Amino acid sequence: MNKNRTFLLIIHYIIIINFALQIFYGAFQVFVVLAPGGQTGPLFGAATSLNYEAMVIRRLYAIETWIAITGLSIYLALTEINPRMKKLREEKQ
Repeated sequence: MNKNRTFLLIIHYIIIINFALQIFYGAFQVFVVLAPGGQTGPLFGAATSLNYEAMVIRRLYAIETWIAITGLSIYLALTEINPRMKKLREEKQ
């Protein structure tokens, strides 16, 4: 394996790990740290007892998490899935 390919592979995995850490951090903030009264998981009925500021902060972390999930999905689609699909199409021809 040449040096350029190794470097690109390292960058590739750093990007994936970064997205995964962002997703884990955001989910941890939403479901553990900002949970009302020690409740873990989704709020369901407890959402009515949460004050406005806490709900906004929780929503912002949730949005950040969804952006990271979307970014990872798009990145993997472009770098992993699309090249494999192209290869399969070429093999069929």
